Amino acid sequence: MIYLDCAATSFQKPAAVRYAVSRAMETLSSPGRGGYESAMAAAEVLLDCRLALADLFCVKDPERVVFTSSATHGLNIAIGSLVGPGDRVVISGYEHNAVWRTLRGIGADVRIAASPLFDPDAAVEAFRKLLPGAKAAVCTQVSNVFGYILPVDKIAALCREMGVPLIVDASQGAGTVGLDFDGLGCAFAAMPGHKGLLGPQGTGVLLCRDERVRPLIFGGTGSVSAEAAMPAFLPDRLEPGTHNVPGIAGLLEGVKWLRRKTPAALLAHERELLAAFSDALAGDRRIRQFRAPDPVDQAGVLSVQIGETDCEEAAERLAERGIDVRAGLHCAPLAHETAGTLDRGTVRFSFSPFNTAGEVLTAAEAVEKILG
Repeated sequence: MIYLDCAATSFQKPAAVRYAVSRAMETLSSPGRGGYESAMAAAEVLLDCRLALADLFCVKDPERVVFTSSATHGLNIAIGSLVGPGDRVVISGYEHNAVWRTLRGIGADVRIAASPLFDPDAAVEAFRKLLPGAKAAVCTQVSNVFGYILPVDKIAALCREMGVPLIVDASQGAGTVGLDFDGLGCAFAAMPGHKGLLGPQGTGVLLCRDERVRPLIFGGTGSVSAEAAMPAFLPDRLEPGTHNVPGIAGLLEGVKWLRRKTPAALLAHERELLAAFSDALAGDRRIRQFRAPDPVDQAGVLSVQIGETDCEEAAERLAERGIDVRAGLHCAPLAHETAGTLDRGTVRFSFSPFNTAGEVLTAAEAVEKILG
């Protein structure tokens, strides 16, 4: 099997991640619910993970690092804290359904700052035109469909200038594309633990600017239990119920691993794989590639259309050859509409630190065989 669907989840993990999950299930209980050894050890793992994440994403106060069950969970908290029915919200043209459906469900007045693929200057100008009067803005750091790295730093500067709180969806960039949370000055940044952070599924992270947030779920926190209201302070305000301790233990090891390797080195590796794969297909004009003219604008994700072959059929035929990819709309129809691929979707190849040059060349050969 050659796994090239890392934009969905990092199926391949450092060995320490698997070991940490197993060990946590044997040795750690529930943090904040007792002063005995297994509870205190669990609390220490949570603190260590918050500290590691705070350091990775330049968050001065680790208490503003909140554990969630997914990026979708975190985005729902962030959006629900800032947006109400009828509020005007500006979003990029490349948002995931975790943003699009949440805003539609609230009944927000959504304005789309649409701009051409791999054109960061146009993206900035699109936001500049729509931000005045907005209640909030949301921008993905990296498109999960095309690997397009949006100019979040410049969009964040515009939002600061106009007094519009910004939510960053860092789902596809966390772990490879740098994120200076305090430097950006954004209100929130949400991400999963199971993609670039290399942790287990069922983990996520929400970075919060301040404590004025609305809990999405209410319940016990192990703190101020006599009060009927949720605690006013972070992270307790947003972390009711029992933590996913095994998942967080695994996430901690994933973050430790990528910090040793460095996100910059991992991004460079994935870009090299993308270039090798793309170059191997470049001679066949029947294959349409969505590759950035400037490599700096693209992370390790490449979408293609393979001749007139249906994208879902192409993915099935690749799977028969042991190549695991994703096809269709990738839970991001807005991105496909913006890029002009909504009618067909794409076949997405997404690379990880564990893929090799030999694997991507084998995948390119498999694509060519589909066309005959």
